[in-house]
Amino acid sequence: MISVAEARARILAACRPLPAETVALTDALGRVLAEPVTARLTQPPFAAAMMDGWAVRSADLANATPASPVTLARAGEASAGHGFGGALGAGHAVRIFTGAPLPEGADAVVMQEDCTADAATVRVPVSPRPGKFVRPAGLDFSEGEAVLPAGRRLTSRDVALAAAANVPWLRVHRRPRVAVLATGDEVRLPGEPLGPGQIVSSNAFGLCALVTTQGGVASNLGVARDTAESLAALAAAADGFDLLVTAGGASKGDYDHVRRVLGGTLEFDSVAMKPGKAVMFGRFGTVRLLGLPGNPVSGAVCAVLFLKPALQALQGMAPDTRRHVARLASPLPACDSRADFVRATLAYTDAGESVATPFAKQDTAMTSRLARADALIVREPGSPPAEPGDRVDIIPLAEGCLNL
Repeated sequence: MISVAEARARILAACRPLPAETVALTDALGRVLAEPVTARLTQPPFAAAMMDGWAVRSADLANATPASPVTLARAGEASAGHGFGGALGAGHAVRIFTGAPLPEGADAVVMQEDCTADAATVRVPVSPRPGKFVRPAGLDFSEGEAVLPAGRRLTSRDVALAAAANVPWLRVHRRPRVAVLATGDEVRLPGEPLGPGQIVSSNAFGLCALVTTQGGVASNLGVARDTAESLAALAAAADGFDLLVTAGGASKGDYDHVRRVLGGTLEFDSVAMKPGKAVMFGRFGTVRLLGLPGNPVSGAVCAVLFLKPALQALQGMAPDTRRHVARLASPLPACDSRADFVRATLAYTDAGESVATPFAKQDTAMTSRLARADALIVREPGSPPAEPGDRVDIIPLAEGCLNL
């Protein structure tokens, strides 16, 4: 057996970023940038009014006070999309609206609420500093500036930024194509009649959903029977995919055929962890192979630890090295020679500190508990007993690019 860290490192080393392709801005949500996004204009492209009021020369109002307002002559008007079109002379003001270009010669805006105007003049009782209520050109970004870095998964906010930068097309990594194959004579699809000793397949559906949340394209190849022939026939459909993920059949029992049939070139075939252990990684022909346990909770935990980072690596994302910590709400026993990933819920104190409460029952068949879990508590091999209030490392279970 190898450690979780070594298993992850070997998987990431084998998952090089996929080639880039060009997509329209409207199709970019959730995709990962293959190159930086560079602004094609300066934003804002001109000095603009931050609010409705009067564009003025601050020098004209140096001595203005509420008791002694300065009267300026009205020179015209500027609105969004329609500039004043001339230079502002001494002793004059231009009626200006939010977003309108600041007239040449003006260097400040006075709020309309502070002024009194008639058809020909405006009385200003304040002395604005230069730049008051003016949004300068280039405040947001400048032409040629990299506004989004390569390797970033695009959120709705990023898409808006790219649009503001006048970039209609983006270079992104191709979506990973992932084939998912469940195994087992006992497994039936949801809705099918169940015979004696049979169970409903959940693994493949959860794995396909995880692939989707991480920006991949999943194809469910179905359920292979517990024969080498059935497994080989269904797995052949994975040719041309970027990754084949199997659920079940990865142990060493008489009916576990994944290793014998698909594991032609394996990097490893077991990991020192629980739930899990029966995890394998290598190649089936030209396709990367990730074999996960058939137990639903074990398979899901292993998918979070290994499948999720593999998908991110294929899309050019750097490994997530952030450390998440919580206070423990109830005790945990000492850990044996394998890493333990304990399902838990999270709550928050008034001070905003995370508190993790492990489920009292950690049975790996309890998918209802897994669905309710907010995080995995990480217990390293040989960890001593943990008590309430101890700080523990956690892995949040939020599902990536769908949380935008």
